[in-house]
Amino acid sequence: MSSSPVSAPPSPAAPPSEPSRSPWRSLRHRSMRWWSVANFVSNAGTWMQLTVQNLLVLQITGSAAATGLSMSVQAAPALLISVFGGAAVDRWPRKLTAAVSQALLGAVAFVTALMVALDRLDMGSLMVLAAVTGVIATVDGPACSLLGNDLVPREDVPSAIGVGALVHQAGRLTGAALAGVTVGFLGTAAAYAANGLSFLFVASVIPFLRPARGAIRHAGAAEERGAQDTMSVREGLTFFARRPRLLALAGVTGVSAVFGRNYQLTLAVLVTGPLAGGAGSFGTVSTVLAVGGIVGAVLGARLRRPSVRVVGALAAAGGLLQVVAGLSPSLAVLLVMVLPMAVVESVSDTAGTAVLQTDPPAHMRGRVLGVWGSIGTVWGLGGPPALGLLMELAGARGALIAGGLVIAGTIGAGHLLRERRAAVPRVSPVANLETAA
Repeated sequence: MSSSPVSAPPSPAAPPSEPSRSPWRSLRHRSMRWWSVANFVSNAGTWMQLTVQNLLVLQITGSAAATGLSMSVQAAPALLISVFGGAAVDRWPRKLTAAVSQALLGAVAFVTALMVALDRLDMGSLMVLAAVTGVIATVDGPACSLLGNDLVPREDVPSAIGVGALVHQAGRLTGAALAGVTVGFLGTAAAYAANGLSFLFVASVIPFLRPARGAIRHAGAAEERGAQDTMSVREGLTFFARRPRLLALAGVTGVSAVFGRNYQLTLAVLVTGPLAGGAGSFGTVSTVLAVGGIVGAVLGARLRRPSVRVVGALAAAGGLLQVVAGLSPSLAVLLVMVLPMAVVESVSDTAGTAVLQTDPPAHMRGRVLGVWGSIGTVWGLGGPPALGLLMELAGARGALIAGGLVIAGTIGAGHLLRERRAAVPRVSPVANLETAA
C-alpha cells in the first residue's frame, strides 16, 4: 500500500517588487531603444545644419543681424500657429503625423542642399525655406514628443523624457563637431543632405515602433473625448486656461525663463566683466553648464510621479543659487555654483515636461503642447531682451541677484497663496440652510 504524498507547505508570498527608479528604465522597451537611436541621428543632423546655416547666412550677407533674423523667421511660426499644429496632432494618427512631418523636413533639407550645390541660394529663398521649416515643426515637435511617450508605460515617461534630453545633448555635440568636418571635406551642401538623410531615417523607423504594455495609446484617445470635443483649437485653449496645474506650471516656467536660465548671456557678461575673465574662462563655465545639464537629465529621469510643486521647488532653489552665483567673488566660486544651478534647471525641465505631457487626457495632449509652444516662443523671444535691459540697469551681478530673488519670491508667494486658499473651509449651500433652520 503506497503512502499518500505529503504536500509541501505553501511558500510565503513573495513581497511585491519595488518599482524601478533607474533613469534608463524606459530603454527596457525595444521600440524606445530604436526611437532613441533615431532621435540621436536626427538631432545630430539638425545641429549640423543649424551650425552650417549660421555660417552660410554670414557668407551670403556678411551680417550677424541677418543670422539672428533667419533664426527668428524659423521660430516665428511657433508663436502664431503652434495651437493649430497641436490640434492636427490630436486629430491625426500620431505615427503617421510624425513620419510625414519628418519626411517633409527631409525634403526641405534636400531642396536646400540642391540649391546650395547649384549656387542658387540667396537670402530670400533661405528665409522662405526657414519659414517652411518652422511651419512643419509646429506639427513635428508635439507629434514626435508624444510619440516617444506613447511607447512606454506612464510611470516610465519621466525616464523617456530624461533619455530624450541626454540624446538631445549628445546629438547637439556630435552635430556641431561633424559640421566642420563635413563642410571641410564635402562642402556646405553635404551638411544639408546629411540632415535630410537623418530625417528620412527617422521616418523609416517610425512604422516599426510598437507601444509597450501599459503605455497610453493615442488610438484609444477617442474613448476619453467628451461629447462636445470636436478636436478644435478653441477647446485646447479653453482646457489649458481652466487647468490650474497647467497655469501654475506656465507661471513657474515663465518667471524662470525671463529672470533666469539665460546663463549664456548673464554669465558671459559676469565672467568677462566683473570677474575679469576671457573667452577661455567662459568656455569653462559653458562646459560646466553642459555637464550639469547632463547630470540633471539623468536625475530627472529617476522621477516617477513629478508634480508642479516639485517643479516650483526646484525653480525656486535655482533662483537662490543664481543669487549666490551673482555674489561670486571669483571664477572658482562661480564654477562651484554653476554646476548645481545647471543640475537643478535640468531636473526642473524634465519634471515640468513630464507634467505637461501626462497631466492632460490623451486626446488633448497635442493641443496642450501647441498652446505651450506659443507660450514658450514668447518667453524665448522676450526673455533675452528683458534680461539684457535689466543688465543695462543693474549690471551682471545685479541682474543675477534681482532675477533670482524675483524667481524665488514669486514662486514662494504663489505657494503661500495656494496653501491659504486650500485652508479656507468651503461651506455648501445645504449646510448654510441647515444652519439657518
